[in-house]
Amino acid sequence: MNDVSASFLQTLLETPSASGFEQQIQQVVRDHAASFAQETRTDSHGNVYTTRFAEGPPADAQRIMLAGHCDQIALMVSHIEADGYLYVQPIGGWDLQVLVGQYLQVWTKTGPVLGVISRKAIHLQTPEERKKVPEFTDIWIDIGAKSKQEAEELVRSGDSVTFCLQMRKLRNGLLASPALDDKVGVWIVMEALRLLKDRPLRATITSVSTVAEEIGLRGATTATYSVNPHVGIAVDVCHATDTPSSDKKQIGEIRCGAGPVLFRGPNINPRVFDLLDDLARTHEIPVQVRAAPKATGTDANAMQISRAGVAVALIGIPNRYMHSPVEVVHEDDLQNAAKLIAEFCAAVGPEHNWIP
Repeated sequence: MNDVSASFLQTLLETPSASGFEQQIQQVVRDHAASFAQETRTDSHGNVYTTRFAEGPPADAQRIMLAGHCDQIALMVSHIEADGYLYVQPIGGWDLQVLVGQYLQVWTKTGPVLGVISRKAIHLQTPEERKKVPEFTDIWIDIGAKSKQEAEELVRSGDSVTFCLQMRKLRNGLLASPALDDKVGVWIVMEALRLLKDRPLRATITSVSTVAEEIGLRGATTATYSVNPHVGIAVDVCHATDTPSSDKKQIGEIRCGAGPVLFRGPNINPRVFDLLDDLARTHEIPVQVRAAPKATGTDANAMQISRAGVAVALIGIPNRYMHSPVEVVHEDDLQNAAKLIAEFCAAVGPEHNWIP
């Protein structure tokens, strides 16, 4: 990974982007894309579109949409107690047990405010309380305020809250960070467009950093309607099963570092899958295949049913510990996904037919 691309990845991961609060990270995307996109625009929903146009008559060119969602699961301040503690509600899907005991950042109008989130100490809990999975009404954020008045001078209801954001490198090419879901997808679709900068294109490629995926695929729904693509590729994380207790019988054997994952199933156009699979073999790009017998719950699902229908593929990045502060992916999988998508985009021309 070159220095510019590596810096872009780290900046994405360390920039807050709660669903509905993606403005700051979208500016990061726009700034990065300025050196290789021929057109960049942002819609009123917050989606950022970066495009490279086909050479030759535009009427003959197919439109390809690449999508990765920039939003992350987060919390929202819902109540400030008289003694200055903050109560929160979730944005997106949470396992509350991984939240307790974490350092958090409250993203206020004037900047981040550090806090910790906890519950009653185990010494003070009854035997029944120790067995109970806590609810959001059982936990609070402590920012060190002495009173509601002091807290309200810093924080207001509706402010977003995230884990403290930091990318860390583990051994053997593994990266750990909150919100790898799905900032790695944004990195991949932008990296694919960057790799296409000096290559002749017979299709128009639009990489979209979509918003509000974690609360219902909302950005991809509006973005796909806007782009009106012939073919689309969504990039998201998927569950790695190379950890203890993973059920390979349900998901298959998916390993970090063994290549990006090509999904197969009713959410996936078979001709798009076949071309990706063939290109992976031709260019010696390692891939894994995962069966997906129903709608995937990713941007691919929203893309597939836009307008009159879109020929869609889904590429997954194996991810350990999804929706936690310690998500883990392999750097090679990111780079190989970007290479494969770039080869796909370079290969597509007017002659390609996506009808199954």
